[in-house]
Amino acid sequence: MTKFRTGLIVGKFCPLHKGHEFLIETAQKACERLVLISYSKPEYHGCEAEKRRLWLSDLCPNTKCIVVDDVWLAENAPSVEFSTVPDNETDEHFHRRFTAWLAHNVLGETIDAIFTSEDYGDGFARVMSAYQSAPVKHVCVDMERAAVPISGTLIRENFIQHREFLSDIVYASFVKKAVFLGGESTGKSTLARAVAESMNTQFVPEYGRSLWEQKEGSLNKEDMLKIGRTQYKQEENYAARAGDWLLCDTSPLTTVFYSQYMFGHVDPELETLSQTNYHLTFLCAPDFEFVQDGTRRGSKFRQKQHQWYVKNLQERQIQYVLLTGTIEARLENVLQEIQTFEDR
Repeated sequence: MTKFRTGLIVGKFCPLHKGHEFLIETAQKACERLVLISYSKPEYHGCEAEKRRLWLSDLCPNTKCIVVDDVWLAENAPSVEFSTVPDNETDEHFHRRFTAWLAHNVLGETIDAIFTSEDYGDGFARVMSAYQSAPVKHVCVDMERAAVPISGTLIRENFIQHREFLSDIVYASFVKKAVFLGGESTGKSTLARAVAESMNTQFVPEYGRSLWEQKEGSLNKEDMLKIGRTQYKQEENYAARAGDWLLCDTSPLTTVFYSQYMFGHVDPELETLSQTNYHLTFLCAPDFEFVQDGTRRGSKFRQKQHQWYVKNLQERQIQYVLLTGTIEARLENVLQEIQTFEDR
């Protein structure tokens, strides 16, 4: 294949799948540098602009990747020739001119080749050539989808069924997360495990507990950030292997509590990690007998933890479900809440 100086790929990437990755890898081999432009209006649920920026930056670190929406245009466009992103249903010629303007006038690129897996590529190349007054070649890659037989439409219909066509970071972003919070001996670990088993999916264990055991109870201030970081990273890792839901035994918010309680200080990064969003938050009430396993501080401390959670969840405007009663009753309540969420 001819070696081009600058190549261009334009797509929705909703979501970014391995067919797109194959196209990108092919273009990277054929070009000295590659520019990727992604936009969609309206956005597809689960494939919003910020997610696409994350996917592209992670999977295409050496490629110039631009995810465009109206906010990006307002901040970066030097003129008002196109003040908003065109709707997906707008005619193709308008889209071609918009992209040519974006590449040439806004990004300052002179494109030598456009790479697509579609039959519109020849017309797109002609418009780009005329706009920049320099020839552009269309390179069509696997239009029959023989190398990677998948489409974004199929994946959006059932991302679990088509898991094999998604990189881990993309797949994980579709998995919904439920977190269990609560004081010591409120059943959150048992419950997270039981819900995961009932739903045939993954649960994320509490890393802080594991580190506490490894260090025989001697945690220092620096350990707090390590715990928060590791808990967050474990959620990412387990999500890549989960089903529709990932059940999380605690979150970095718990580490914020212990950091405040033990050291009177919370690292700013830990506070940022504690703002992680979950689809459902469950708070386990301290309403059954306290079980002392040799490591816990006592029932009064458990009550203090519970009150802290209630206060902080309210201050952070995080809606939560209070779980009471036996483990069996809590399990039934959680499964009902998850089903209600799915039925919305």
